[in-house]
Amino acid sequence: MSAEARLAELGIELPSAPPAVAAYVPTVVVDGFVYVSGQVPFRAGGELPRIGLVGAEVSQEEAVEEARVCALNVLAQLRQAAGSLDAIARIVKLTVFVGSAPGFRAQPLVANGASELFVEVFGDAGRHARSAVGVAELPLGVPVEVDAIARLT
Repeated sequence: MSAEARLAELGIELPSAPPAVAAYVPTVVVDGFVYVSGQVPFRAGGELPRIGLVGAEVSQEEAVEEARVCALNVLAQLRQAAGSLDAIARIVKLTVFVGSAPGFRAQPLVANGASELFVEVFGDAGRHARSAVGVAELPLGVPVEVDAIARLT
């Protein structure tokens, strides 16, 4: 099943690809790969409903949801760059940054919120290499940010 058909089957409607908020571009296509800049969990209209560190102001469960929203924004960027998610042959690599309170060590579990979405949409082609990194602060105070590398067909 194609990625676009799978999205429809899952009832997922992608948001518009968020614009860059600083001096960078959201995607770069080079030699058959799409590099997606870090995506934060923007909702419609630029809303960021959860701000703060995971393990303090944001629960682990909420952070998993935020990682999924970041992944939806990555998918929106991929669709915009490639014209269709069906033009994506494979998700190669994710980096998931988790704004972590001291002592919070479940970054891989938070990152699963993003990783699992790519497998839902792309099947085995959505399985990827990944880094889950705990950081002291993220842009705009968000709890999670996700960047990605994908291979085009």
